[in-house]
Amino acid sequence: MLKIFNTLTGKKEKFTPANNKEINLYVCGVTVYDFCHIGHARTFIVFDMIVRYLRFLGFQVKYIRNITDIDDKIISKSLAKNIDIKVFSNTMINSMKQDFLHLGMEIPDKEPLVTDHIDDIIQIIKKLIQNKNAYVNSKGDVIFSVDSDKSYGSLSRQSLKKLISSIYDASKIKKNPLDFVLWKKSKENDKFSWESPWGNGRPGWHIECTSITNVFFKNHIDIHGGGSDLIFPHHENEISQSRCFNKKFKINYWMHSGMVIINDQKMSKSLGNAYFLKDILLEYQPEVLRYFFLSTYYRHPIYYSEKNLKTSELSLRYLYNALYNTQPIPNSVAGMNLESLFYESINDDFNTPKALFILTKLAKKVNYLKKNDIYKSNLFAFRLKKLAISLNFLLENPEDFLQKKSFFSKDKIKNIEILIKKRNIFRNLKLWEKADELRNELMKLDVILEDSPHKTFWKYKKKSI
Repeated sequence: MLKIFNTLTGKKEKFTPANNKEINLYVCGVTVYDFCHIGHARTFIVFDMIVRYLRFLGFQVKYIRNITDIDDKIISKSLAKNIDIKVFSNTMINSMKQDFLHLGMEIPDKEPLVTDHIDDIIQIIKKLIQNKNAYVNSKGDVIFSVDSDKSYGSLSRQSLKKLISSIYDASKIKKNPLDFVLWKKSKENDKFSWESPWGNGRPGWHIECTSITNVFFKNHIDIHGGGSDLIFPHHENEISQSRCFNKKFKINYWMHSGMVIINDQKMSKSLGNAYFLKDILLEYQPEVLRYFFLSTYYRHPIYYSEKNLKTSELSLRYLYNALYNTQPIPNSVAGMNLESLFYESINDDFNTPKALFILTKLAKKVNYLKKNDIYKSNLFAFRLKKLAISLNFLLENPEDFLQKKSFFSKDKIKNIEILIKKRNIFRNLKLWEKADELRNELMKLDVILEDSPHKTFWKYKKKSI
């Protein structure tokens, strides 16, 4: 029985989809004003794992993740770089998709762009004004009235009085300091705007998710996800305007992944401590990053550092080393007790750290049996691989992973293997100087060698970040 911690209730609850075996799942996507960073990876790897597991359980998951392609930061960046905003945002979107593809994430069923749903946004704002949930202020912006929703604050469970007292609004253009923009009126000659009943402008951030979820899900979402930094104000504002627009609309489970912490600070581009995925993926194999993010319980903060990445790399290499020189044999007996514990862990609000610990126990069993009973080691190797694949690990050939072959082209691998054969000929002839020359040549190709009595094992030498 799967249980999920629901941010809305603050409790772990039995997961019961509204529509039997069909699940509507929405995750707030990327605002594409820069390259994707490790904070994005943390959130979307967590929800990729969740989607995969739900499908593994037999559910039909409709997975939607939006893309914010119009925003003040996107406009500022495109102007600063003197690049057309559409060209700029498309470049960032393509980079995002490439990063996520490298990380082995499932492609959502739909990735709607905000700019493709401007008409839908305008229709929702019209209805909110008609229902007296929104008003046009003195500047011509359309503003959502927080006071019109008696349930406002229920998701984040914050004291509205304290929140209001902490906000100083000198402009006096809002009836309540917590009110937020639905439609931002553009200045004259603003190129980045659309026509509306309230003049040319562009949508506020929060309204885009209400519009997109209404288009794709209508009256209900089973799971709505995102990073914990979105709980307030983004998700609080989203749920408020959604229920005011459509009284039947319901979100059953809110799920939020924890923050990424770097040097005891929350990771933030404004603090200058963001690490881009495109750079990290030049140094670490994608499965290492996936292992790192799933080695911490998804709701907890995760501490990013070179040391912690290396620890994850060693842990994953331990699993691959266990599979090395095995031939997994399908069976329904060996390791079944550990398989049951594995699924119990995932069913307990996606407790992946505990599940990974069980994979390590299976690897230990395989390593022990390699020395005593090859047949049994192959039976347990099957169990290890089967369970790891459900979390999207151990997908590579063990030797390829251990050698880090993914960092090299096929031609480069062929050249490396030719050089190693030549070197071994020189070693057999005891021409040590010539053998050392080839070792040095291989080092220039980012290759290090490990010699054993029977074989020379090579692998990629990671450069320091």
